[in-house]
Amino acid sequence: MDCNHQNWINIYQIFEKIWGYQEFRPPQKEVINCLLNAEDALIIMPTGGGKSICFQLPALLNKGLTIVISPLVALMENQVNELKSKQLSVELLHNEIPRQQRKKTLDKINKQQIRLLYLSPETLLSLPVWNLLIKPHIEINGLILDEAHCLVQWGETFRPSYSRLSTVREALLKHKPANQKIAIAAFTATADPKSQAIIKSSLQLKNPQIFAISPYRKNLNLAIKIAWTPRCRRHQLLNFIKQQQKQSGLVYIRSRKDSENLSQWLQELNYKVAAYHAGLSPKERREIEDKWLQNKLQFVVCTSAFGLGINKPDVRWIVHYQVPFLLSEYLQEIGRGGRDGKIANTLTIISEPTGWLDPSDQQRNQYFLQQLQKNYQQAKQYFKQIPKQGNMMTLKEEMPKIEIILSLLYRWHKLRWIDPFNYELNDNLSDLNINQRIQKSQQESQQMKQYLMIRSCRWQYILKAFGFTKAAKGFKCGHCDNCLKK
Repeated sequence: MDCNHQNWINIYQIFEKIWGYQEFRPPQKEVINCLLNAEDALIIMPTGGGKSICFQLPALLNKGLTIVISPLVALMENQVNELKSKQLSVELLHNEIPRQQRKKTLDKINKQQIRLLYLSPETLLSLPVWNLLIKPHIEINGLILDEAHCLVQWGETFRPSYSRLSTVREALLKHKPANQKIAIAAFTATADPKSQAIIKSSLQLKNPQIFAISPYRKNLNLAIKIAWTPRCRRHQLLNFIKQQQKQSGLVYIRSRKDSENLSQWLQELNYKVAAYHAGLSPKERREIEDKWLQNKLQFVVCTSAFGLGINKPDVRWIVHYQVPFLLSEYLQEIGRGGRDGKIANTLTIISEPTGWLDPSDQQRNQYFLQQLQKNYQQAKQYFKQIPKQGNMMTLKEEMPKIEIILSLLYRWHKLRWIDPFNYELNDNLSDLNINQRIQKSQQESQQMKQYLMIRSCRWQYILKAFGFTKAAKGFKCGHCDNCLKK
C-alpha cells in the first residue's frame, strides 16, 4: 500500500474514529508508513510511548493477517480485550483457551476472517497452528515481535522457542504465492546496541529501518540505597512504602521463594499485597493482576514475570528489593511507573559492596552464573549425541531438554535452523570455551553494578549505556539521587 496524501487522510480518519486521537506521536507515523510499505523495522520506544498503535493500525488497513508474537498471556489478553471493545477483528491463541473456543479461532483463521492474531512463540510453533498458517490461501502480511527484548533476555534457556523465530518468515513464504511479502517489525522499550544486533540477526531482518527514542523519562526519579544487613533492607523498604501514602506500586524480587516470604511478612503488617511469580497457576496470576489493576491490592511483590505490557497509568513507585541482573531489565521494570506522565519514585536497595555483612546480592548473582554454567556443560555433553542434522520434534521424545540445547548452540553460532523444526550443526564444539561464555555474562552484569555505584547522573549513565551518546554528553537530569546530592 503506497501511502499518498489521500491514503493518509483515510488513515487519520480511522485513527481518530477508533482510538480518539487526532495526531500521532513521533515516530508513530513513520513506523506505520514503514509497515504499510512491507518494510522491516526495529522500534525502540519507552514504556507507554504508544507502541501498539504502530502495528494495530496497519493491520486494520492491510489485506490479510498480521501475527503478533507476544511473551505473556496477560499482555495479550490486555490488548485483545481493548481491541475487541472497539469492535475489531482480533483473536488470541494460548494453551489456556477452552478447546471449543480454540477450534472457532482456528476456523476463523482458515476462513481469513481475522486481521490480527496474538500468540506466543510456543503457540506459533505448535504443529496444529503452524500447519494451518502455512496453507497457501492464508495471506499473511506481517510478523510483529512485541517486547522483543525477551528474545535477548529469555531466548537461550528460559524460552528457547524464541531462537527458532529466525526462519519463520522464509518457511511461511515457501508455501505462499510468489508475490506475497511479509514484513517483520520488532518492538521493545529497551535495546542497547548489542541487543539490537542480536534482535536483527535472530529475526533475519532485511535492511530494517531503526526508530530509537531516548529512554529518558523526566517524571521518573531514580534512587539507590545501601542496606547493611537483611534487617536493614526490610526497614528501608517499609520506610519507603510509608512515604508513598497508600499509592499504587510494585516491589521487584528475584526468586519465587523470596517473593512469597516478603509478601507474607508485609501481609502480617496489614498491607494489601500479594506475591506473583511464574509458579502460580494462570488463574491465580490473572486474579492478582485484576486486583492490582482495580486497586484492591496496593502493590505486588513480584518477579520479572509481572507487569510486562500491563497498562496501569497511576503506578507511583517501584522498588527493586533485590538487584536485577541486567540494566535492560531494570529499565523495563522502572518503566512501569508513571505512565500517566506524573511523578513516580523508584528505589533500588543493594547490599553493601564488600558482602561481609550481607552477601545476599553476591550469592544471587553467583547462583545465576552457576545455573548458566550447568546449562552450558549440558549442551556440550549433548552435542556429541545429537545427529548432525535432525528434527527437533522427533528428538524431543528421547531428549526432553533438546530445545534448550539447540537454542544455546544457535546462540553460539554452532547451529543453523533450516526451518523452525529442522536444524543442521555446522561445527564441532572443541573451540567452545565455556569459561569465556560465563565471563561474558559476568561482564553483562558488570554494567548493572557500575550503574549502582556511580556518583554522577544516573540518567546520563543509562543514556550512554543504550547508545544515546550524543544526548548523554553533559546531561544532568537534576532529579536522581546523585544530582540531588550535588
